[in-house]
Amino acid sequence: MTEISAPVRRGPYIGVITDRSLNLLLRSALLFMVGVLLALVLNLLQVQRNVTLFPPDVISSIFSSAWWVPPCCGTAAALIGLLYPCMDRRLGEPHNLKREWSNVMRCVAVFVGINHASAKVDFVNNVQLSLTLAALSVGLWWTFDRSRSGFGLGVAIATLATLATQLLVYNGLFQYTSPDFLYIRSWLPCIFFAGVITVGNIGRQLALYEYKASQEKNHQD
Repeated sequence: MTEISAPVRRGPYIGVITDRSLNLLLRSALLFMVGVLLALVLNLLQVQRNVTLFPPDVISSIFSSAWWVPPCCGTAAALIGLLYPCMDRRLGEPHNLKREWSNVMRCVAVFVGINHASAKVDFVNNVQLSLTLAALSVGLWWTFDRSRSGFGLGVAIATLATLATQLLVYNGLFQYTSPDFLYIRSWLPCIFFAGVITVGNIGRQLALYEYKASQEKNHQD
């Protein structure tokens, strides 16, 4: 008589791995969409001020942005948003400052305000503008982050993003009007730094939400 073997049960470890993989994918997708949305909104501010100029043959969106800019910003946002909570765990420096979504939304509003200032407010010269935006960016970090890992990653990523922008401008993919620092605007690193801090906070909050959900699920089980 043929024995009928019982179905193999999936252990709890497999279930946890599957859930984490799905959550990671969802977080990446949400961060990508946030990056794309911010890129479109902020680019619209810059174009209205005539700060950036794109060649006519690469303009393909309703916000007068090169087609590759929003996907690149979305990808960068996903990587940064996943990197920040990972570095917090690796360095043993959890981010515990005002961990709620209302604070994250305020951080996004301040970031958009900093970009609005760079595009709309008239300053005496670029040095004054750069110093003002640098102070506002550091103030954003102090208000919504205050972690050493957040500041270090912000500076490092802003430096790399500035170098990448210089290469893009040098190759003629787009240009800045009246560049004052190696083909670009001198205040650009400040904008990148503030953006990294903002996206990092969004990534941390998403990771915290996932952690709380998993803890509640384990408690119910």
